[in-house]
Amino acid sequence: MFKTFIAGILLGIAGVAAALHTFPAVDQHRETSIISVKPNGGNSEKFHVSVPMDRIMLGASATERSVPAGMDWPQDPAFADLNVELFKLRDARDTVVGVASRIAARDAAAGSAIEWVLHLPARGSVYVTVEPESLEGGVRRGSLRHGTREFGALSGSMTERWISAADTGEGQGRIELETAFLGAAEPDE
Repeated sequence: MFKTFIAGILLGIAGVAAALHTFPAVDQHRETSIISVKPNGGNSEKFHVSVPMDRIMLGASATERSVPAGMDWPQDPAFADLNVELFKLRDARDTVVGVASRIAARDAAAGSAIEWVLHLPARGSVYVTVEPESLEGGVRRGSLRHGTREFGALSGSMTERWISAADTGEGQGRIELETAFLGAAEPDE
């Protein structure tokens, strides 16, 4: 009786493993990446966010209209100069390929900071810090601080550029993000 019980458990485990191998419980869809190769051996990829259509969340003490409507933002002075946004992230084909968060903070003593996290399901995440001062053409430059999965061994940079929609109201337009990544350098032997 005991041998039959043990055999049943082992056959059950083998059956479940075979079923999960044949029919995976999670099969994440991955959009084909639109990557261009740079002359220096790196690669570049462009993303964008349409504002306000792709905004999922907006948290800031200075705004009257939070997203989603009715969201309460902490009124503590520590959050006074903090702006947190969550967006749908689109590729060059205007397909949603992930989510992106943008945090902008201003502090008289510590200065300003802008941070982006791009999460691309089935690929990984990218954490980038961006210089708060914009260059000519409204471009801000930043550098890759950390990545996961396929971005884990890379180094690189990212640019952020705001393009205002001329024929619409204020606060509407597009944020363009362009990444430039290089593979990890091989150690010298």
